[in-house]
Amino acid sequence: MDKMDEQAELGRLRERIDAIDQQLIELISERARCAQAVAEVKMRAQGQDAVFFRPEREAQVIRRVMERNPGPLSDEEMGRLFREVMSACLALERPMHIAYLGPEGTFTHAAALKHFGYSVVTLPFDSDAEIFREVEAGEAHYGVVPVETSTEGIITHTLDRFVTSPLKICGEVQIRTHLFLLAAPGTEPRHIKRIYSHPQSFVHCRQWLEAHFPNAKLVAMSSHGEAALKAAKEPHSAAIAGEICTELFGLNRLERNIEDSPNQITRFLIIGREKVGPSGQDKTVVLASRRNEPGALYELLEPFHRHQISLTRIESRPADANTWTYHFFLEFEGHWEDTPVKAAIAELNQRVSDLRHLGSFPVGAL
Repeated sequence: MDKMDEQAELGRLRERIDAIDQQLIELISERARCAQAVAEVKMRAQGQDAVFFRPEREAQVIRRVMERNPGPLSDEEMGRLFREVMSACLALERPMHIAYLGPEGTFTHAAALKHFGYSVVTLPFDSDAEIFREVEAGEAHYGVVPVETSTEGIITHTLDRFVTSPLKICGEVQIRTHLFLLAAPGTEPRHIKRIYSHPQSFVHCRQWLEAHFPNAKLVAMSSHGEAALKAAKEPHSAAIAGEICTELFGLNRLERNIEDSPNQITRFLIIGREKVGPSGQDKTVVLASRRNEPGALYELLEPFHRHQISLTRIESRPADANTWTYHFFLEFEGHWEDTPVKAAIAELNQRVSDLRHLGSFPVGAL
């Protein structure tokens, strides 16, 4: 193909892309107008108490998009694109406020944006306790809290919050906690003298740091965001943090995926005030209290086996050290309204001193 033929073909393809872009603009705008109409209908029927975000509906749409995706984009990439479209359309109805464990640039911040999209208002807080209080008071629509890591297991203090909180688990999101070496534009790796990060990230990158920066001073910070901000302002320095910090603080990626174990995953829970309806692929979490005695755990689990319900997690926490009573957090497949779940829960309720439904929610779609 000569130069003239190449330019002619490229011209035709670009014209086609421009035409498709115009169609996309028109269709996205039409979808946004439909979202506004939905908001108007809900406001007329429900008034100021109208609920615009429906986790089960969001999950169903994302799953359907991924199932119908013909390629060449991956299913996950297509799902993320639609997540942002849905996030922007929802913001036309009522912008959502999402509380997360801050400051900016944490993995919890990244999880909040992955789950809700970039058209929400994110509110950083210093502790899980503050997040629970904000959502309970209605100052935030939802909160995002870490609950489990693939390397260190369950985060017990998050579970303990549910013992006294009236909030429900409304969703889940998982992210791969890849770590990056970040620095201000123009910084050369050979000139780096100090590296800032959260102490736990230094642990996760110990071997890589020994191999590549054995003489650099490692300075512990309270968060990845704080570390990234320090690296952005200080010459001859870098930060180990998540990719989200590149955009937030204007940093360059010097190295990517530097953690010693590359498959680390952190799971987060979405907490809110409303119950979530069935989506077709759901999980449920209950809190069952029972005195420790022979056969206690078997009696808790037996109804799930008999009704063919798959348990996905079991955690126990002491309820009262003086009575040897334990809280059991049971997570299993299915929704609270499913017939097999109802049957198992009815039997379980007869075998425990207390039983609480902490939430049914869609299995994470992205």
